[in-house]
Amino acid sequence: MKRSHRPEPKKQGAKQAPSKKPSARGTKRTGPASRDDARGARTGPASRDDARGARTERASRPLREDLVLQACLEAYGSVRHEGRLSDRALDFTLRRKAHLYSTERRAVAERVYALLRRQRTVDWLLARVRPGFDRLETTRQDVMRLAASRILHGEPLEQVVHSSSLPSEDGAALRTLPDAAAALDALPPAKRYPIAASLPDFLAEKFLETFGADANAAAEAMNERAPLTARVNLLKGSREELQRRLAAEGVESTPTPLSPLGLWLETRVNVFSLQCFKDGLLELQDEGSQLLGMLVDSPPTRVVDACAGAGGKTLQLAAQMKNRGDLHALDVDEVRIEELRKRARRAGVHNVRTQVIPAEDPAAAEALVALKDKADRVMVDAPCSGTGTYRRKPDGRYRLTPEDLKAQAARQKALLERFSTMVKPGGRLIYGTCSVLREENEAVIDDFLSRHPEFSVRPVSQELGPELGEKVSRGPFLRLAPHTHNTDGFFGAILVRAK
Repeated sequence: MKRSHRPEPKKQGAKQAPSKKPSARGTKRTGPASRDDARGARTGPASRDDARGARTERASRPLREDLVLQACLEAYGSVRHEGRLSDRALDFTLRRKAHLYSTERRAVAERVYALLRRQRTVDWLLARVRPGFDRLETTRQDVMRLAASRILHGEPLEQVVHSSSLPSEDGAALRTLPDAAAALDALPPAKRYPIAASLPDFLAEKFLETFGADANAAAEAMNERAPLTARVNLLKGSREELQRRLAAEGVESTPTPLSPLGLWLETRVNVFSLQCFKDGLLELQDEGSQLLGMLVDSPPTRVVDACAGAGGKTLQLAAQMKNRGDLHALDVDEVRIEELRKRARRAGVHNVRTQVIPAEDPAAAEALVALKDKADRVMVDAPCSGTGTYRRKPDGRYRLTPEDLKAQAARQKALLERFSTMVKPGGRLIYGTCSVLREENEAVIDDFLSRHPEFSVRPVSQELGPELGEKVSRGPFLRLAPHTHNTDGFFGAILVRAK
């Protein structure tokens, strides 16, 4: 059913489970768009009763809209006018706004992310209702953008206009947003889709190629807020034990429906202040990322995480290996490797061997010689366009170009070629991305197999089991997306080297 972009009144009421129908207001499930937004309040509650009392007290405070607006303008301007990444821009801004209440901090993060997700839609509507919008002073444009986004996400129009301190002509323009939304709905589908989806034209075409008739639903789901998902550290306890520990700290949680390792954290809280987190009982990790890690089926022998980054999946693999065997974590970035080491200490992981490797051949190939033909499992969670993570990193859509996409695909092919040399006969090569685009996924696998007949595809259902495998696979590959699984978009493939 075609979705209307008419502003709607904000609904109040009980928390709802995510619906398969997309909504501009996002799912009711609490969760940040980024790791930094997960900080929420600056202090963690000591008990369930204390937490409830504190949340009730904070929720009763009215927002100081002038302060919230100023912080929103600073963070949004850092992203769209200075080119900073959204999570870093928000973190930088909020660190300097120590006087803001926790509710105000959340309002800043939510409003900035909501606008970034709907940027193209908002600009199209404002250009229609406010003649000369593109010629207005930049800050005035941004105030109108933030106000229009709030209205589109269900806040009362008059309240938004008043709290934004808009000039009378700008307020009058916002009052005609329903007419502009109706005009958008009336556009032919081919013209309407990129604007309504808030995607650059070339990405809108890619989404149509990837999702076909589901493209509208896929784009809408990408524009919702993601759930805040934790992965239990099985080295320190079960999911049920973690759930009890979280409850003791005032955090409600729900088991993830697909990953047996995950919990949705329902309570807005500074996760990093929780004792559970400090004790290494959990890590923040999307459910889709957890499923990708499960494809490795790590035995307690020799496993390589070839693009380890800061180690989210490395720690998962260590737990799957029960801290036994050799787990090699490789990355080109010393800073990320050092972060991995810190996280490993907190998680109680001691079977990881970290190594910083050169970024380019031939030095990179030389650094891997010691592991040639030695690994039982090699995971290549390749750097990619990030098109599956737009719920958390909405500004990524405005940074990606067709040229970038071609460069990413070429890089992925090169990485798969380089790291495949470490797989021993009979071993497995696991390739994954957080992209939904075929160029970075099936096309990369096809290219690799055309040059390496000694490798063959193992269906992911054989690793995850037929019941779960059927839910999360398309053909032999892992294929996840927000509109179908309420996870980030992920691709995964298992390749087996002949003995």
